[in-house]
Amino acid sequence: MRILGITIANNKHLDVGLTALYGIGISRARAILKEVNIDPTTKADTLTIDQENAIRKVIETMTIEGVLKREIASNIKRLKDIKSYRGVRHMRRLPVNGQRTKTNSRTIRGNVRKTMASGRRKESKT
Repeated sequence: MRILGITIANNKHLDVGLTALYGIGISRARAILKEVNIDPTTKADTLTIDQENAIRKVIETMTIEGVLKREIASNIKRLKDIKSYRGVRHMRRLPVNGQRTKTNSRTIRGNVRKTMASGRRKESKT
């Protein structure tokens, strides 16, 4: 099954498969399936065409995928333009929501350290 150009996996339950769409998590997927009266544990390949169309109809009313990404990007751009605290944190590539920075926050700062292996050096074969 394809919705908005995204393929929904046939081998997963529908409530998990719908999370392949950006903007739909597990709880929103279950709410969609409850709205159209479909069991969340059914697989995508067992749906009838009417059921698929009902799911499509509900999903197309929501703000998801590219529209949602553009909306989020414009919100962040607005925060940067007015130079709010959150906007400045986005500009400096620091954590935005109050997380500590003395430790942690490695991924956002680009300070990713690889963990060390056993500490023993491999013997050279010469």
